[in-house]
Amino acid sequence: MSDEANGAENVLLMAAKASKAPILFLKKSDNGALQIPENTVCKYASQKSMVAGFLKLIKLLIPYRKGYILMSTHPYLNAYLGVLKGIGYLKSQLVVRECTSVFSRYSGLKKLSYRVAYQLGYPAVNLVVCQTDQMKTQFLQNIPFIDSRKVIVLGNPLDISQTIHMSQLTDSDPYLTTDYICAAGRLIPEKGFSVLINAFSRIAEKYPGLNLLLLGDGPEKKKLKRLATTFGLEDRIVFKGWVSNPLPYFKLAKVCVVSSIKEGFPNVLLQMLTINTAVVSTLCAGGINDIPGIFKVEVNNADELADALKLAMLSKGKPCCSLIEKYLQGRDPQTYVNSILESLK
Repeated sequence: MSDEANGAENVLLMAAKASKAPILFLKKSDNGALQIPENTVCKYASQKSMVAGFLKLIKLLIPYRKGYILMSTHPYLNAYLGVLKGIGYLKSQLVVRECTSVFSRYSGLKKLSYRVAYQLGYPAVNLVVCQTDQMKTQFLQNIPFIDSRKVIVLGNPLDISQTIHMSQLTDSDPYLTTDYICAAGRLIPEKGFSVLINAFSRIAEKYPGLNLLLLGDGPEKKKLKRLATTFGLEDRIVFKGWVSNPLPYFKLAKVCVVSSIKEGFPNVLLQMLTINTAVVSTLCAGGINDIPGIFKVEVNNADELADALKLAMLSKGKPCCSLIEKYLQGRDPQTYVNSILESLK
C-alpha cells in the first residue's frame, strides 16, 4: 500500500530482496519509509494519494501482466489485484499474504467492507499465505468459498544476519546508555501501549532509574502522553517517535515488550528475540505460545504484564540460546520465497 516501515511492508521488502524482484507501492509515505537498498527496483503509483495510487497501479502493472508472480499483502490491495485478474487484465499468478486476522480484529462496517473485498477479489487468487495456523482457521471459517488447498501457513521471514548487523549500529542517543524497557509500533489501540504504560506504573517505584521507551508514532500519541502524566511518569515514559533503525534500542533494552491486543503475527517480536535475551509478549497472535525463551502474558492484563516485566529483568543474561536458534531456523527470506514458489506448483 505504501512504503511505511511497518511489519507487512518489511516482509514484502525481504521477499523482494531475496528474489531480486521489483517492489511497487501505491503511495509514497510522508515519513517513516522503509530502508530500500539501491539495487532494488522501486516504483510508486502515486507520490501523495492512495486513491490515485489504486487508479494508476493499472498502468504501473503493464510490464507484469503476463508471465510473472505477483505478491501483495493488504486485503484491499489483494482484492483489487484479484479483481484485475478475474476480469483478465492480469494473467500472471497472484499470491496474497494475510497481514492480520481482520475478522477478529475489526467489527461493524469496516469488517463488512473487508468481507465484500474478499468476495470480489479472492476467488481469482492462486495462493493465500497465512502467518499462523490460527489465522488460516479463521480465514477459512469466514471465507468458505476459497478452496482450502489454495491456503498455506508460512511463518514470517527474518533476516538474522541483517538484524544482528543493524543492531550494532548505535547512534548518540543518550537513552541508549540508560536502563529502559523498550516497545515499538504504531501508536494505535491495537498495540496495547495503554496497558503497557499501566503495567510500567506498577513497577516504576521499585525501579526508580528505569525508563519506558516507545518507538513509533500514531493517532494515540496525545492520549498516551496524557496517561503517562496521569501516573506522574511523563519524565520517564519517552515517546521517541518513528525511529529508522530500532534494533539498537531492542538490543540494549533491559526488557523488550510486545503489548499488542490483536496481531496477525508481530514481526518485531522475531527481531527482539534475535538480539535480546529478555523478551515479554502478550498472546496477541497464534503461534506465540510456541516460542521458547520469552515471557508470555494474556492480553489486556496490566498486572500480569507488570509481573512479567519484573521476571524478565531478573532473567537478563540467561538466554535459551539453543531453543531460540532452533525456533528461528528456516525463517530466512530466501527459504520464504522458495516455499511460496514450491506451493504454487
